[in-house]
Amino acid sequence: MRIGVSSYSFRKYMQQTGANYFEICDKAKELGFDAIEFIGLSLDVQKAESVEALALEIKDYCAKIGLPIAAYTVGADFLNHENELETAKKNVDIAALLGAPVYRHDAFWKLPEGMTWRQGVEKVAPLIRELTIYAEKKGVRTCTENHGMIMQEAERVEELIRTVNHPNYGWLVDMGNFLCADDNPLRAVPIAAPYAFHVHVKDFIYKAPDAIDPGEGWIHTRNGSYIRGTVAGHGVVPIAYCLKVLKDSGYDGTVSYEFEGMEDNLTALDLAQKYIRKLI
Repeated sequence: MRIGVSSYSFRKYMQQTGANYFEICDKAKELGFDAIEFIGLSLDVQKAESVEALALEIKDYCAKIGLPIAAYTVGADFLNHENELETAKKNVDIAALLGAPVYRHDAFWKLPEGMTWRQGVEKVAPLIRELTIYAEKKGVRTCTENHGMIMQEAERVEELIRTVNHPNYGWLVDMGNFLCADDNPLRAVPIAAPYAFHVHVKDFIYKAPDAIDPGEGWIHTRNGSYIRGTVAGHGVVPIAYCLKVLKDSGYDGTVSYEFEGMEDNLTALDLAQKYIRKLI
């Protein structure tokens, strides 16, 4: 396994300093990460003639400094957004220009009134299958993350993958996100591991539903618990166990750290990289 980092993990640093994509690539390299993934390229972060031109510039820069691009991750909602399939295909094109081997998209973020999550899966599966067939021709594998409050439990994502039923489509396994639906990573990661195309390392601090609202920085889980992102190794996610399960299942790709805590940004990334490397 190699240790990556998401561009999302630098968001506080970018807000504070105005750093562009090239500069966070330099920081990722300086901090000891082996690879980087990008989330939703924006011309507000770095000017270019187009997003396509920016993707090529980033690809060239990463090649120059020896920092592989592990994935391109973008949101999606195939139930509630018109023309989402065409938008997703354009994002596959960006992933291909970046040279990213994996493109992650969501399935849906909310259910129309009266629709169950299983009905949602049946409705979006043909669109996702068409997308992954398109991506396969571009040399890009597609995947969905356990992400977005509805599609977070292991059984739900597994059913989506089995319903799409295509070898080019798999799972971005985020070991922390299971907690957003109060699903235990000890139980969920063994279900997810055989389908893993990409992995996020994430850690959370957790408080039970009967706790007093801790305030800023905390989010509610589906069942009313409280979680807050933190430095890898400082929270409750059993990262060592999750990595072992993934390795034992045959996963040998990138594990990208995704930081969304309140701690100092670069300090958190430095500590996390060292911790994850020690585990691997």
